[in-house]
Amino acid sequence: MPRAICNQTSVFLMSDQDYWFSLYSVQPQNRHLNLNFGAHFMWQSYLNGLLVAAGLIMAIGTQNAFVLAQGLRREHHVQVALLCIVCDAILIAAGVFGLANVLAQNPTLLAIARWGGVIFLSWYGFQALRRACSSQGLENSAVVGVRSRRAVLLSALAVTLLNPHVYLDTVLLIGSLGAQQAVPQAYVVGAASASFLWFSSLAIGAAWLAPWLARPATWRLLDVMVAVMMFAVAIQLIRGA
Repeated sequence: MPRAICNQTSVFLMSDQDYWFSLYSVQPQNRHLNLNFGAHFMWQSYLNGLLVAAGLIMAIGTQNAFVLAQGLRREHHVQVALLCIVCDAILIAAGVFGLANVLAQNPTLLAIARWGGVIFLSWYGFQALRRACSSQGLENSAVVGVRSRRAVLLSALAVTLLNPHVYLDTVLLIGSLGAQQAVPQAYVVGAASASFLWFSSLAIGAAWLAPWLARPATWRLLDVMVAVMMFAVAIQLIRGA
């Protein structure tokens, strides 16, 4: 992205590469000043990414509901959190460095993601509702490893990638804002940091609380909440079509 550089007599455009090279090629007496400006822009972009991503990621959604449920089950919750973090980091970086523009110009791709998400979210919601209505409810936290790690991670991947809100929020919104930052790379790191802090805290915190919540009524309530969340997002996607 070209940058407007001002001196005492004029304003001119400079590419990113020339801009960062200029920070190290100035006279020694002014080099520390330019480095301070560079560090300021870097930290500002990092904080912008951290705050924007935190506000979107922490909102109640299907991905958070899934991570919370896996943490309370203590069922491969750490791996699930790491998978969500890695997916977010990749999608954020892709959005900042070009994918946001591609999606904005190709509504067909968003439509495919939308209806694929409706099908998956509806299916997952029915599964959660069936568990809530059964006599056993949600699996007790003491029963670890009922589902294989592969099955759990595939479900987490589906919840992440088949949810159109991931592309609307993570790629389009976070990505388009990041492309306008002074240091897009720092913005990506900041946004990825927010994802790391949130999902790791959610998974580990839920697992820590599991012994106090290990009651059938609690598990049924959680499954009902997951089902309602899945159905609500699916209905929202249908209305927005």
